[in-house]
Amino acid sequence: MATVDGGLLAGALARIQQDADAAFDAFLPVPDDTRAPLVEAMRYAAIGGGKRLRPLLTVAVASMHGVAHDAAVRAGCAAEAIHVYSLIHDDLPCMDDDDLRHGKPTLHKQFDEATAVLAGDSLHALAFEILSMPETAGDPFVRAELVAALAGASGWGGMAGGQMMDIAAESGGDHDLHTITRLQQLKTGALLGASVEMGAILGRVPEEGRGALRNYARDIGLAFQIADDLLDVEGDEEMAGKALRKDAGAGKATFVELMGVEAARTQATALVEQAIGHLAGYGEEADLLRELARYIVERDH
Repeated sequence: MATVDGGLLAGALARIQQDADAAFDAFLPVPDDTRAPLVEAMRYAAIGGGKRLRPLLTVAVASMHGVAHDAAVRAGCAAEAIHVYSLIHDDLPCMDDDDLRHGKPTLHKQFDEATAVLAGDSLHALAFEILSMPETAGDPFVRAELVAALAGASGWGGMAGGQMMDIAAESGGDHDLHTITRLQQLKTGALLGASVEMGAILGRVPEEGRGALRNYARDIGLAFQIADDLLDVEGDEEMAGKALRKDAGAGKATFVELMGVEAARTQATALVEQAIGHLAGYGEEADLLRELARYIVERDH
């Protein structure tokens, strides 16, 4: 497999991290009343952390179809707001009970559990507020389609449903490879898929023209989770900025546990190559998507 083009991807990652931070800074002014700790908590979670892969996917797809950069960033930040809220809730004592996220205390440790719950709830609401703004898309039909895409990927039929299946995977039930694949397609893949889909929606790509992009998103979603499972087993906690090797201790079924390390690595690489193959109909305008796919399995955190 070809290696990642460091210049193209590094530049894109640096820009989207800066753009996302600036957008969340503008979306979250701290009020001069007793709501201030809530907004400060939202800012703590949303600004200055994460790789911003979801907004980068939205921007990359949107730019292929002539969409203004600022509009694509806004839509991408809606997906990121959903992702950040899910991490806040996932870190809570009633879920994964984690103390560290992105190399700093998790939100409920830095603030308190009640504030963490409300911050997650508020970021969930912010995501759809962003998509409903005319600045994100002037056409109300486009805005409605954006909302539908992200809502479908976020709830019981997407990310939250996958999280419920993940909780069940810790209870000692019989989870085979097919079940774990379905779980991760919902928990991780649905939001990555929505990020790609929203770029196509902004670009007014018709439903029948999105097949290749959807297939790309499906394959990188699974590759991403397999790579995460490998990092949980082999990664460095300091680089990851979070606790690792918790899945085995929790008795959770993962791709690595079911397939073994080498088979899982081989499968992740094959999925990336397959994802890149889905982009054969595009030219150099899709190079960033190709590099993102390679980065997913080559990253070390």
